[in-house]
Amino acid sequence: MSAEKKDRRQLQALRSGGGHGHFRRAPVEKAKDFKGTLKRLLMFLKPHRFKLYTVIVLSVLSTAFSIMSPKIMGKVTTELFEGVLAKHKGIPGTGIDFSYIANILFVLVALYLISAVFNYLQQYIMVDVAQNTVFQMRSEINDKLSKLPLKFFDSHTHGEILSRVTNDVDIISSSLGESFSQVITAIVMLVGIIVMMLTISPVMTLMVCFVVIPLSFIVTKYVTSRSQKYFVQQQRVLGELNGHVEEMYTGHQIVKAFGMEENSISKFNQLNEDLYDSGWKAQFMSGVIMPLMNLINNMGYMVVCVIGGIYVMKRVITIGDMQAFIQYSKQFTRPISQTASIANIFQAIVASAERVFEILDEPEEEPDSPEAKAIEFPRGDVQLQNVKFGYTEDVTVIDNMNIDVEKGQTIAIVGPTGAGKTTLVNLLMRFYEIDAGKIMIDGMDIKEIKRGELRSIFGMVLQDTWLFNGTIKENIAYGNAGATDDEIMRAAKAAHADHFIRTLPGGYDTTLKEDASNISQGQKQLLTIARAILADPAILILDEATSSVDTRTELLIQKAMTRLMQGRTSFVIAHRLSTIREADMILVMHNGRVIEKGTHTELLEEGGFYADLYYSQFAGGASDTHTASATQA
Repeated sequence: MSAEKKDRRQLQALRSGGGHGHFRRAPVEKAKDFKGTLKRLLMFLKPHRFKLYTVIVLSVLSTAFSIMSPKIMGKVTTELFEGVLAKHKGIPGTGIDFSYIANILFVLVALYLISAVFNYLQQYIMVDVAQNTVFQMRSEINDKLSKLPLKFFDSHTHGEILSRVTNDVDIISSSLGESFSQVITAIVMLVGIIVMMLTISPVMTLMVCFVVIPLSFIVTKYVTSRSQKYFVQQQRVLGELNGHVEEMYTGHQIVKAFGMEENSISKFNQLNEDLYDSGWKAQFMSGVIMPLMNLINNMGYMVVCVIGGIYVMKRVITIGDMQAFIQYSKQFTRPISQTASIANIFQAIVASAERVFEILDEPEEEPDSPEAKAIEFPRGDVQLQNVKFGYTEDVTVIDNMNIDVEKGQTIAIVGPTGAGKTTLVNLLMRFYEIDAGKIMIDGMDIKEIKRGELRSIFGMVLQDTWLFNGTIKENIAYGNAGATDDEIMRAAKAAHADHFIRTLPGGYDTTLKEDASNISQGQKQLLTIARAILADPAILILDEATSSVDTRTELLIQKAMTRLMQGRTSFVIAHRLSTIREADMILVMHNGRVIEKGTHTELLEEGGFYADLYYSQFAGGASDTHTASATQA
């Protein structure tokens, strides 16, 4: 890549806030604690410090050999000029010493080759350092995510977490190596060029420095400070436009059904105009930097030519040195532009690192006690004693809850939205820590049980099915990797899933798409039940799974769930009260409290909250004051 092309690439990177494609898509975000984050980022590089020292040395040598070449080339020009001039004057025995020129050219070729080798080695080592650093960072992030409590994932969107884990790490990965080596090269080149210019003419060097350096920094600072706000605005509007398009196209049926096409188009046109306006300003402001830098460079060039011409005529310097000085003056603005661009890229690297470090600094789950044990043969007895819990200190979700469940019992949990049903499940599996009280499994406090062992006691079948991109066989065996094909098939038969699996083109080896869109909702649910059967847990947690399937599939799922529940302690979060009539105990929750407890028949006879819930679903509604709440169940 020629120096001019490299300059153009760097300036384009400066316009857009970085040196890579994704920097053009996202504006440079400044870190909140630049120094602290940079220091911490350097700690990731510390294990590779000897390689970094090597990179610095190689970068210095590569740049030094490259910088020397214009002055050596100037000797060739001087020899040619003086030889021709002497011959023209008719001085006897004079001429061009071609052997001298050949030797110089040989030295030049050697310099270029050595410079290229050093440059290759420093790039090779720096890529290795950058990739190893990012590898370590990714490993720490992955390890950290596995230790974070459910509270973290509840309070952060999946998109935000993925952005930090992928995009931010990607920015560090793709830019760290290049920016480090380039900043060393730019500094060495700037210092080297000034030194070489001083050896030729201190007066001309000072003139160029006083003209070019101040003006370059002023122009760069002025343009980037103004163009950056337009790039930020452009990205903000682009995000709004993309969000609007995604919403309108994913919900196009609803948009058409409510006749909101014109409203949607109007909003799109407004956002599109805003994007055009901010994009035009951003590109215009950043686009003037190249002409301005060329203008500054040409001003320095003009000064050099005028003064240098006078010096050559007065024999103060040779014409070859003059040629070399002109080359140095033309190259003078390149490291300045590179430094400005790299500074911008470095802002992005540090900002991305800061976002990654925020995840690494998140408080982890309370560690298991050193005396934590495992229940070797879990029965499934569960007791809650005076349990109190709130997601925040000022709001209590569950207050003074007491439950005593024996092995094999089916416990149904009902109540309006927000009553605390799902919260109770999260507490049983210790996704959240309770504020007061005690939860016991088989007479042992769950805080005394290793988390992994505790959660292996439970099996879950949720309303929102989760299947991954893999074969049906792999999805059923998830959590039980050692299961044989026969065990997987037996679990599928028990879940009434075997028949539909065999009708698929690949049978048990059929690959599910990421969202499992190649099978129906009911079939997804049957696979999750087969997975739970294969796991053979002591305690089941069942979230009503039949609300979005047809009647025939609902019957299959109910049969499969009934078989799954046999001999196991089961907690059933119920929305359709018809599915829990046979439960051993029904807990009616409201505002975080168990307000009623008993069997279906007992609760109906009481005529309380549960009776209102039940009759609002099956008897056409009641006029009781509880009816409004009941409809939310």
